[in-house]
Amino acid sequence: MIAAMMTASNLGARVTGWGFVVFAVGSVCWTWIGFASDQNDLLLTNLFLTAVNMVGIWRWLGRQTAYEDGARSAIRASRRSADPTLLTAGGIAGTPVQDVNGVSLGKAVEALIECVSGIVSYVVVATNDPGGGGESLRAVPRHQIDLDANRMIVRLTETGFRQLQVLEAGDWPAAIHPTFCEPS
Repeated sequence: MIAAMMTASNLGARVTGWGFVVFAVGSVCWTWIGFASDQNDLLLTNLFLTAVNMVGIWRWLGRQTAYEDGARSAIRASRRSADPTLLTAGGIAGTPVQDVNGVSLGKAVEALIECVSGIVSYVVVATNDPGGGGESLRAVPRHQIDLDANRMIVRLTETGFRQLQVLEAGDWPAAIHPTFCEPS
C-alpha cells in the first residue's frame, strides 16, 4: 500500500522510483515464498512483477530523475540571473495562476503548443467552482498570460477570467481564435 501511494501520488521521479523499490522488495519476498513453498504460480507471477519493478526503478530513479535534475539545474541558473527567464514545460502543470490584481484563480493544468512555431497557443487553467461543486477548465490564450518563475498572471480581472468559455472534458479547441477566449 505504501508503494502504491508513492507511485500514485505523482510527487516527482524520486518518490515514484522509491515506490518501485518498495514494490520490488515485496515481489522479491513473495518470489522467495513461492519458491520455498513450491507454489509455482506465486513464484512465476512475482518473478514477472520483479522484472516490471526493475524497469520502473530504472525509468524513475534513472532516466526521469536525470531529466528532472537537468531541468532544476537550468531553473536555478535562471533564477540566479538578474531576470529569471526559464520555466520548464513540465512545470507548467500545477503552477498557481493569478489575475492582474493578485487574486488566486486556480492552477495551470496543461499548455498547448503549436507544432509549426513551437509557441504556446493557450494554457488550460483549472478553477474550483464556488461552493465546492467541482472544477472548471478555461483556455487562456498565451497573449493574455505573463509568466514568471513561480506563477502565471492572467491579464484579466477575476470577473473577466470567469467570463471565459468553460471547456468541456475531452473537447478542447484545436487552436485559439481571438473570439474563443474573449469575455463577452
